[in-house]
Amino acid sequence: MNIRCTRRNFLQRATLIPLAVAGVRGARVSAAVAPVQRVGGAKLKPGLNAYSFSELLGAHDKDTTKGLDLFQVCEFAAKQNFDAVDLTGYFFPGYPNAPDDQFVFALKRRAQALGLEISGTGVRNDFTTADKAVRAEGVRCLKTWVEVAAKLGAPVVRAFADSQAPHHEWREASGGAPREAVEAWIADALRECAEHGQRFGVMVVVQNHGDFVSTGEEHLSLLKSVDHPWCGALVDTGKYVTEDPYADIALMAPYACNWQIKETTHSRTDSPRTDMKKLVSIIRQSGYRGYVPIETLKMGRKDYDPFTEAAKLLAELRAAIEATEE
Repeated sequence: MNIRCTRRNFLQRATLIPLAVAGVRGARVSAAVAPVQRVGGAKLKPGLNAYSFSELLGAHDKDTTKGLDLFQVCEFAAKQNFDAVDLTGYFFPGYPNAPDDQFVFALKRRAQALGLEISGTGVRNDFTTADKAVRAEGVRCLKTWVEVAAKLGAPVVRAFADSQAPHHEWREASGGAPREAVEAWIADALRECAEHGQRFGVMVVVQNHGDFVSTGEEHLSLLKSVDHPWCGALVDTGKYVTEDPYADIALMAPYACNWQIKETTHSRTDSPRTDMKKLVSIIRQSGYRGYVPIETLKMGRKDYDPFTEAAKLLAELRAAIEATEE
């Protein structure tokens, strides 16, 4: 077939090229921040976040004759019939550096023997600070723990998008930089870590923690800025600082790659206790399939007993899962 190429039809075709390229680029962007594609209906697997025992784990870190270690957290989780444990990186020997492989594999083997999956791990990082060296150290730490997660068989590493001590909030940490600039700092750091995560098969999941990311809209905006398929959301149900946190949870549930289920909606004793049935219904509506780790917090309670509180919260979560099954 002979096709004449006139100046007119050449120009017509040429005007379509940028649109086609934009379409391809737009498809890539939307794929990175689109809701997670799920099939088979919702399936929720209760897990235990080791941070629930932060005081006891911290005591053991200082003196091995006190508190409890991660192996004992796993044993408690097995006794309570959790499906999984989230083994917070802070409580591994040598943190923020990688623990010895022998320790990692012994812990992995113990979890397997107890019938537990390892749902994730997490680090402390501050990407809101104006100090580039601190941000770079956060990237190094996250990359290190991506590799530790891969050895553990954990699918995700938790990262913060909020300020850390000695700063009290992101405006102070950033030296008063505009929000758009700070979001770009965070996004650049997370994108670099997500690239590393892709190489090791580990998702970098960014957690809302009531500071820079305190609403669902802010959470989603950051994911769009990162624009990487190996960076997703960890939805902390107690850290959306809004009048209706369930609306924020519902907004982010389709993007969730992992969760932290808290006792109260604002992680304070004076905030309402989580309506677990309402929460689980929202999670189910998103079609989420995966781990739903619980995390209890002391929240200033003098009589706080993490063993009791974790068992209580697990019972509430299980009852809500059963009540919302179709």
